[in-house]
Amino acid sequence: MAEGGAVRDVAGPAAYWAPGTQILWRYRENSGARVHIARPVTVVRDDSEVLAAWMAPGTECVRPVLADGTPLHAEPLESRYTRPRVVRRDRWAGTGVLKLARPGEPWSVWLFWEPDWRFKNWYVNLEEPLVRWPGGVDSEDHFLDISVRPDGSWQWHDEDEFAQAQRDGLMDARLADRVREAGLAAVEVIRAWGPPFSEGWQDWRPDPSWEVPSLPEDWDRTPAHVSS
Repeated sequence: MAEGGAVRDVAGPAAYWAPGTQILWRYRENSGARVHIARPVTVVRDDSEVLAAWMAPGTECVRPVLADGTPLHAEPLESRYTRPRVVRRDRWAGTGVLKLARPGEPWSVWLFWEPDWRFKNWYVNLEEPLVRWPGGVDSEDHFLDISVRPDGSWQWHDEDEFAQAQRDGLMDARLADRVREAGLAAVEVIRAWGPPFSEGWQDWRPDPSWEVPSLPEDWDRTPAHVSS
């Protein structure tokens, strides 16, 4: 995906994207290989230390909903992961999100701001380490998350969803243990105030010349393999 929304593949998964390149940041279903979340983003930085990507306000994305159109968050937890789903095109509501992922780490860190650019919080999304492919990156969400306030205090999020996912067979005991270990490792980084929290990303601002990326028609083209 190139600037302006046209599809453009880079040389291969190992190549780094230049700032301003438009790629897809995707998640596959926990029960299979189908992509059910796809978000066009603009690369801010990409090197051996971090992939930083900006999702602009109003970006057209793909998200899962129940087959009858009910938003997932509106469905009772007991049936949220068992009722049939479809995917739907939608617009990202609210302010933009800066996503940061360090190579090989089983989480990404998202930064949120208020509309006036007052920094709101970091959000640690526990997930499979990103797998690169020519058009972007793929992962699999692991339900459990951590929010981090500007003062460095933190708290767990979605522990109920994490437990329900195990009851519904979306992750086995071995994977659940690995996710808990990843969460505790992330907490240690937070407590030590290591990267990316210590790097000043909360003061970053997007290039005003960047266009909002378009969602390509082939947003679900063959995903990268993500081992579980």
